[in-house]
Amino acid sequence: MDKILEALVSSSHPLTVKRAIVKKVTEAAEKEVTEEQCQALYHLTTRLILLGEDAFQRQVGLQVQEAYARYHRDEFARFFSKEYVLGLLQQGYGSLDRRDPAILDFLHGSLRLLISCPAVLEMAPLLQTEVLRIICERPEPATCAKLATILTDFPQCVPREKAGVLFCQQLVRTFAYFHCPATEERELREYVTQVTRVSVLLQGIWKAEPATLLPSLQEVFAIISSTDPSFEPSIALASLVQHIPLQMITVLIKSLTTDQNVKDASMTQALCRMIDWLSWPLANHVDTWVIALLKGLAAVQKFTILIDVTLLKIEQVFNRLWYPIVRQGALVVLSHMLLSFQHSPEAFHLELPKPNEEKIKFVLNQSAWTSQSNSFASGLLKITGKSETGKTGLVNLGNTCYMNSIIQILFMATDFRRHVMSLHLNGSNTLMKKLQLLFAFLAHTQRAAYSPRSFLEVSRPPWFTAGSQQDCSEYLRFLLDRLHEEEKTLSALQVTSSKPEPATTSAETLQAATSQPVADMPSHPAPVAAKGDGRTLVERMFGGRLSTAIRCLQCHSLSEKEEPFTDLSLAFCPSMSKCHGPTDEHKSSSSVGPCQGAVNGGSESSEGSVKEGAGTGMERPVVEPTLSVPDLVDYFLAPEILENENCYFCERCASLQRAEKVMQVVAAPEYLILTLLRFSYDATCHVRRKILDNVGIPLHMSLPLRQHGISASSSFSTAATSSSSDSPDSGENLAKKLKPSQKEDGMTENRTNSESNDSDSEMLSVPYVLSSVVVHSGMSSESGHYYSYGRNASSTDGYVAHPCPKDLESSSLSESSTATQEEMGCAGNKSMDWFLFNDSRVSFTNFESLQNVTSRFPKDTAYVLIYRKQEVSGQPGNSGPVVNGSRLSGEPPLQKELMDAITKDNKLFLQEQELNARARALQATSASCSFRPNGSDDNEPPGSCGPSGGGGGGGFNTISRLVF
Repeated sequence: MDKILEALVSSSHPLTVKRAIVKKVTEAAEKEVTEEQCQALYHLTTRLILLGEDAFQRQVGLQVQEAYARYHRDEFARFFSKEYVLGLLQQGYGSLDRRDPAILDFLHGSLRLLISCPAVLEMAPLLQTEVLRIICERPEPATCAKLATILTDFPQCVPREKAGVLFCQQLVRTFAYFHCPATEERELREYVTQVTRVSVLLQGIWKAEPATLLPSLQEVFAIISSTDPSFEPSIALASLVQHIPLQMITVLIKSLTTDQNVKDASMTQALCRMIDWLSWPLANHVDTWVIALLKGLAAVQKFTILIDVTLLKIEQVFNRLWYPIVRQGALVVLSHMLLSFQHSPEAFHLELPKPNEEKIKFVLNQSAWTSQSNSFASGLLKITGKSETGKTGLVNLGNTCYMNSIIQILFMATDFRRHVMSLHLNGSNTLMKKLQLLFAFLAHTQRAAYSPRSFLEVSRPPWFTAGSQQDCSEYLRFLLDRLHEEEKTLSALQVTSSKPEPATTSAETLQAATSQPVADMPSHPAPVAAKGDGRTLVERMFGGRLSTAIRCLQCHSLSEKEEPFTDLSLAFCPSMSKCHGPTDEHKSSSSVGPCQGAVNGGSESSEGSVKEGAGTGMERPVVEPTLSVPDLVDYFLAPEILENENCYFCERCASLQRAEKVMQVVAAPEYLILTLLRFSYDATCHVRRKILDNVGIPLHMSLPLRQHGISASSSFSTAATSSSSDSPDSGENLAKKLKPSQKEDGMTENRTNSESNDSDSEMLSVPYVLSSVVVHSGMSSESGHYYSYGRNASSTDGYVAHPCPKDLESSSLSESSTATQEEMGCAGNKSMDWFLFNDSRVSFTNFESLQNVTSRFPKDTAYVLIYRKQEVSGQPGNSGPVVNGSRLSGEPPLQKELMDAITKDNKLFLQEQELNARARALQATSASCSFRPNGSDDNEPPGSCGPSGGGGGGGFNTISRLVF
């Protein structure tokens, strides 16, 4: 039989014929076969398994040997004798070296064929000796992994007692020699798997034989504390840490730190190498052991070691923060090292390395792997046709609604979008170029929803955790700052590295593109040309200036400074929740108790009641808000008395004095960004609580602006009389800070009018019209969903204001909120004028829906608002970007590079439509159940990132996440 099989596998017959004959040979194993024939077949099959020329020969050897060993086990046990095994492990087989992993694979397979035979127990002592010898020879990780597999399946082959202790020590020592020179992902994954397999073997031995644990740990410390410069142990040792019981930390650390035989140099080296273990991707509790050792050294006052280690490793620990897989442990260690390093600022003044743009993109791309599948499932394939609005949605890439809502409101800022689209950025790889490409796709793609993955990778702040909900206001501020700094840097490089080009040929350069003349609406009566003013596009569109003046009430000295701003953060007055809280009828659904703030994902507590009422047609009656956006702006700009613990240090008086602080806008931005600070910290429950007060949103409003050239000292003319009569503990500070939106009694009105007469000529009211609003849906800051309302608003869109001095208004801002219904007769209340952007979905809506969203759904509150400055009759205004000397009144022509990219993607989209027509039809059927017709925002909240409205968040789990 063996001769037939040998001739068959080496013949030239077709493979199908060979397999048929091999099948006959394996079936013949059930019949009586002499021992000589069995032995001959076992030798042949062993040669085929170990030395087979191809996969077919090795497969034939395995099949035939397994078949005959099953039916003739005694003969196979005599063949696979101790002497035979010893020869394999010590001499190899033919051309195979004894260290070849194939030898161990054959040994493992043969033992499995004899798993229920007494021969395995007889062979166990031999294997115990041989595995110890193999480990002492420091084999490669692949060999160790195969050996670990054998010992895991056959624990009786693990060395026992003293030999077991020695085996564990030598296996730990072998770990120190594990190194992986590979750079390919597949090889790295295989290496990590091999190391993990060996560490699991050690864990099993430690559990079965607890006496082997302490000697193993002593060996680990001896390795990592070695000061031999020619030997650098592998960080694979970190995989052992997770298997050490945490209960032993106190005993082990005390033993190490109090051992007089451990030199400081050895302890420093050991601690540094333990910090290196933070780079191992699958190790748990490394940070716990590192911090325990740091605390132990501090307890025995070995501060020299702590100082040396901190200065040596602080940069390395900081760099680990860039890798999400090890970030958590590195952050804990970094925080402890910095907080405990209190004797000197040296650790804080290190030049921490800054990764280049390519490194940032690579890291962010790694972070987004887990959300890739969700993005396709949740948005891109659900909608097959473009929205009837003609607008393009944005795919949610895994809790990226914060970015989608910001991109949509920037796109709806018409003049800003036209400026971006008119820039000539060919060949550049800047963030502005990425934004330009994204805007081009939003305007011209045929897809219902575009995936902004490439823009997310370059625009997401480094401290944002991928897949977690973030603060859209923080993202907007970061994005505008990046665009501003990038343009400044490129402009500076253009100026220093090249000579000025003639104006007629500079349009092809980035410098010319970013410094195109822009006819900004003047922030004061005297017009200021934008050309050559050195301002960036962000400054021209969103930049304003705020003046802060403080006057001492003792010596009347004045201190004033001006600062730029791109947004105003509007706080709620501490008494607003009492003065402007929900009515009793709706208090239970629109307010949150002091301990209800933290909601960690999932559905909100009031979700059921809200959706149940909406689903059954029970509409919540609209409640008029008692607080408006102009009220918050008034509160932000109102004079404030600095007294008691907030006293002002007057340099002239050289002491703390009562003072009055006045903030005034001295340069109004083209686009006014307002952020409502809705998240406050509840010290009682230690949670971030959302302020759910309903705030009225006017379509038009005015911003008080101090005229150019007017000194801030005149702003205190009326305040001097009133503030000087106030006692330090009169308690009227909050009353002064909050201006009522409605007129009070005649006495108050007359007093206000008389006191403001002197300052009427010094202030202007700059008109603004609402452009877009970002709404946060959720009951807390730790979860929720963002969606946005937007409309195409330009400087001349539907409303032309006239100069309005302050004597025509009791409050220039508050009057705008009361006139909202009249103003809605303009373009603001058109049924097709407003759009609702909810990630992939875009639908028509109206201004009334926006105004009533919080009244109908109390957890959905306005968070970020953008107002567009309006032209004032008699003053020049900005009606569009200027390119090559001509003003664009419409959308600029699409550049060839952008057109090519969009055309290519549109063709790809059509191919996808053809290839997946049947699948899209099924998805369209399911989508019809999920997506309601236009106007559904009047019946239910717009949705969320998670399974229910307001609950899909993950959470703002980064330090300083929200704006407070």
